[in-house]
Amino acid sequence: MNRFYQWEIVFFLFFAPAAPSYNSRFVALWEAFLSRVLFRSTYLRWLLPVLALVLILVVSFGVMRLRSASPIVDRSALQTATVQSGPMVCRVEGLGSLVPEDVRWLTARTDGHVDQIYLRPGAHVKTDTIIMQLSNPDLDRQLTDAELAMKKSEAELANLRVQLQAQLLNEKALEAQLEESVTEAKLQADRDDALFKLQVGASINSKISRARADSLNTRLQIENEKLGFAEEARQAQLTAKQAEVSQMQALYSLRQEQKEALLVRAGMDGVLEEVSTGIGQQVGPGSILARVTNSSRLMARIHIPEAQASTIELNQLASITLSDHAYAGHVVHIDPNVQNGTVSIDLKFAGPQPREARSDLSATGSIEVERIPHTTYVKWPLQAHADAPVSLFRISSDGKAAQRVEVTLGRCSSDSVQIADGLLPGDNIIVSDMSAWRRYDNLQLK
Repeated sequence: MNRFYQWEIVFFLFFAPAAPSYNSRFVALWEAFLSRVLFRSTYLRWLLPVLALVLILVVSFGVMRLRSASPIVDRSALQTATVQSGPMVCRVEGLGSLVPEDVRWLTARTDGHVDQIYLRPGAHVKTDTIIMQLSNPDLDRQLTDAELAMKKSEAELANLRVQLQAQLLNEKALEAQLEESVTEAKLQADRDDALFKLQVGASINSKISRARADSLNTRLQIENEKLGFAEEARQAQLTAKQAEVSQMQALYSLRQEQKEALLVRAGMDGVLEEVSTGIGQQVGPGSILARVTNSSRLMARIHIPEAQASTIELNQLASITLSDHAYAGHVVHIDPNVQNGTVSIDLKFAGPQPREARSDLSATGSIEVERIPHTTYVKWPLQAHADAPVSLFRISSDGKAAQRVEVTLGRCSSDSVQIADGLLPGDNIIVSDMSAWRRYDNLQLK
């Protein structure tokens, strides 16, 4: 490259960008520069890629030097844990509160008007304690109609029973009369037969007596059959009438129960937790009136994330914590539905109910879902998913440095996590949040 082109390159590199774009001299020189220097010079054609590659290498080397640097961290500000070996208990924890085992919702049995409310929420009640009184004039009329219909039906049943009994007696009397006639006819026929054999009587008399006896005997058999059918018909009529009477009695009993239900009673010993209506309101069948609970039998209802609820089963051992006191328990109910990403689990106390137990008291539940006889684990709830890799800092044996290692986790528990690979029993690791040092592989501890 001659000296002219060298000065031309320098000029365009430093002064051409500031020159006016409309100057034809500069435009011509710039086209000459492109055609003669950049596209015809092999040296500059290879120079730019080489400079770019060198720049990339320099940046990468700087990043590597930065990552391999060892910043100093105060160890007293870090939380550490030791890798252990032995049996591991996998637990699932959740928060909740104490709820009564026995809850009774009091509902209206029929339409009614709330006349009086005798008790307010918080009152202690017995089984027959009256909480409120309802009224229903239509029900009073229906009760009277049902009573009259029942009494009428009972009277008709009694009358039918007397009539059928009289018919039965008449038929039995007729049967007895026929039996007497048959006996008399047989005796007369036997007498005429005997006289005919002695040649004292005529044969025609013997035949007439025998025919009369046979005819009466046939009538007696027919009457016996009629009496049997009459007895069956009598029982059928009585059964039908008795069913009608039973229907009227059931209707009357129902009206009586509905009338008694207008006096709303607690139905169980406990505490009146809620009154859902007020004086003067009109309620319909099935309307909720009040809620009564038994605070002497409480259980813990905790909420477990749906991802962890799949390992929970009935009768699994659990621990219920109330005001920093833990009590043994077990799983008694698992809600089949998921609400707000959690599943409700009911835990029952294994022994007597604690004295500090109160309804709606905050509770923490820990459920034992699995026991691993021997494994490597860290007794610390690392925030990671089971069977997932995680990056941790392992502290050196002298405690002055920490090195980043890749660790594969196994089963996770509420207070510990299984180590599948990457750490050995006795290793000390940093369990604090190390996101501020994520660009470094080594740390110096002081």
